[in-house]
Amino acid sequence: MNIEAKDITEENFKMDEKFDVIIIGAGPAGCFSGIFASQRGKKVAIIDKNAQICKKLLLTGKGKCNLTNMNEINEEYISKYKNGKFLINSFSQFSNIDLFNFFEDNDLKLKIDTGKRVYPESENSEDVVKIIRKILDRNRVRLFLKEKVLDLKREKNFFEIKTDKRDLKSEKVVIATGGKSFPETGSEGDGFIFASKFGHKIIKPVPALCGIEIKENFIKNLQGINLKNVLVSAFLNNKKIGQEFGEVLFTHYGISGPAILNLSGNVSENIGKGKIKIIINFKPALNEEILDKRLQREIKENSNKILKNLFKNLLPSGLILEFLKYSNIDPEKKVNQLTKEERRILVNSLLNFSLTVKKTRPFYDSMVTRGGVCVNEINPKTMESKIINGLYFAGEVIDIDGKTGGYNLQACFSTGYVAGMNI
Repeated sequence: MNIEAKDITEENFKMDEKFDVIIIGAGPAGCFSGIFASQRGKKVAIIDKNAQICKKLLLTGKGKCNLTNMNEINEEYISKYKNGKFLINSFSQFSNIDLFNFFEDNDLKLKIDTGKRVYPESENSEDVVKIIRKILDRNRVRLFLKEKVLDLKREKNFFEIKTDKRDLKSEKVVIATGGKSFPETGSEGDGFIFASKFGHKIIKPVPALCGIEIKENFIKNLQGINLKNVLVSAFLNNKKIGQEFGEVLFTHYGISGPAILNLSGNVSENIGKGKIKIIINFKPALNEEILDKRLQREIKENSNKILKNLFKNLLPSGLILEFLKYSNIDPEKKVNQLTKEERRILVNSLLNFSLTVKKTRPFYDSMVTRGGVCVNEINPKTMESKIINGLYFAGEVIDIDGKTGGYNLQACFSTGYVAGMNI
């Protein structure tokens, strides 16, 4: 894969060279800022500590690169994001349709799956990165890779950027450094430090789109069990803080899967505020009365069976013994010996299987970051700081995060476009 930059030496770089805009961070948001600013005739440079652009992008969609989601951008689409209203302007300027056309117009064939998720036809994220790099080169965007920004400050009409290799000057700066997730890709929270130096409020960064660690010891016995079409709710001190429908996967540390990933940001930002419980409803299509009638029917039709065998019609086999222990009912008990109270307990357990949260997984095991630069201090029409003229933000460094399915990358591409078009 030839997507690394050639080293920039002193021979082809003038130490007093000035740029119209310098972008810190060569992820999707930073690269799109650079592409669209350069297409408007701006002299652009991008700095990144990695040896290649879009290092984190290579990991998305398990290497297949889930670029966006093609569902209609409406209220439901916006609700997939924390601070989704902030993104309305960005999506109106550069939508999922615009992104789809951008890549296809640049000879990257795309496909849409049944969940409206968009991938390159090749299902290879390297192909996406190669296209982005080709466009950057074509627009003569200067890339300073394998360089770490040490300091950023404003001096009169210019920004001064000090890296571990050189000093640079620019009229405008875009901070597109990402969050703190997958720190091995360079996302170490640098942008939060730079933004706070200029007086921006930073909403505490926490892991999102990650698994949740559970306190109950029996959870280890459920590792590998996958639940489909369940309703999962999170409660902080008995107050609901989130709810998701979908798949749940039991792991060695607790729970994961799409429904848990989408719920994890709500849990993360409430860690330390009190007791957090996860409630799994195994039968969300049934209310208590209907489920009780079904259980009675199962008992009537299987009166001579023992309880653990009866539940094969109700739960995955690997879950049954732990479920019955949780309900404190003997799994060897004959079903025709169940009391009305025991039946009530079983129904309640099926609808309200309670787990205690220990914590969410750390940043190195989370897909995105919740928190970042406060959206109230950024102009949503331009991505320019409301505090410092000429300072812009794009991508995950902003306090926006979305659910799984391509939403986070769309936000990066759209905010990057807006910053590039308004610099």
